[in-house]
Amino acid sequence: MKDSLRLQLERLAMRLAELDASLADPATSADMKRYRTLAKEQAEAAALVALFRQYEQRERDLVAAREMADEPEFAEMAREEAALAQTDLERLHSELQAALLPKDPDDERNAFLEIRAGTGGDESALFAGDLVRMYLRWCERKGFRTEVLSENPSELGGYKEVVLRVEGPGAYGLLRFESGGHRVQRVPATESQGRIHTSAATVAVMPEPDEAEEVQLNPAELRIDTFRASGAGGQHVNKTDSAIRITHLPTGIVAECQDDRSQHRNKAKAMAVLVARLRDKEASERAAKEAATRKSLVGSGDRSDRIRTYNFPQGRLTDHRINLTLYKLGMVMEGDLDDVLAALHAARAAEQLAALEAGEGARA
Repeated sequence: MKDSLRLQLERLAMRLAELDASLADPATSADMKRYRTLAKEQAEAAALVALFRQYEQRERDLVAAREMADEPEFAEMAREEAALAQTDLERLHSELQAALLPKDPDDERNAFLEIRAGTGGDESALFAGDLVRMYLRWCERKGFRTEVLSENPSELGGYKEVVLRVEGPGAYGLLRFESGGHRVQRVPATESQGRIHTSAATVAVMPEPDEAEEVQLNPAELRIDTFRASGAGGQHVNKTDSAIRITHLPTGIVAECQDDRSQHRNKAKAMAVLVARLRDKEASERAAKEAATRKSLVGSGDRSDRIRTYNFPQGRLTDHRINLTLYKLGMVMEGDLDDVLAALHAARAAEQLAALEAGEGARA
């Protein structure tokens, strides 16, 4: 184990002692919000320190086994114990590294998934529809609940824009690297000459804001419009102006919801999407500044980043950020995204680990 990693773990052990003392203080118990925050940190630190103590114990066991190997009558047993201790040390070391990687507190949140048609006209809208179906199938596999918050269907099929809410443990963390430009290469259904066309759609994944968080938006900076919902929804949908559109005037960011019959609930959902988009804008600006000094392998999630190509004639999916190519496009379009997502998270973890070992303290 590198000295820098050992030093971090020793500091964490000292921090655990501080947390234990704070939680034993009656004054802390009186402030339940602070108590819950410290208790969560204490539980995480305790698990990690316990793992570190196991590592230290196996280090001592390895030293003892090697010393015992010098005695002929214990040599065979000592070699077996040394081999076992070495195996345990390698496993514990990997677990400690993984546990120390910076975690984004948003990763456990639900997600808003926004898909927009880009260049390519009708074919782009059709491709956006295919992406919507792909993500919905993936959510079904995961047991995640989904709802369409707003949609703008295209006349020939697909979507000009659609916003989905994905509800499930770790939804945002799993989907976060899907943000960016998605390019498709295929022969459109409307192409009579059989020529391959290239079109694109963009995806933005945003964490759903915590309902308990105080949303500081100036009402004077918001324009709220009601309108009649369009699309599927039964007889009721065309009878009342229940759909809501909220515009944040300083930035021009717009969010709408037409999913619910209740105008009040639609307003609450649209406000949540608006807050998520404003937070996403701030995060993108921060990421752009950070990219000037340290380029992230998996990118910033900016829509302008072309992250993936779906080549239908070759049945090929290529993720350009990590040079991943899979010849299972049909399965991916049916929602089998796990190999792609796992590779992206592994690449990000490798980035963070390299930064951790270099003492840079990489952020999630």
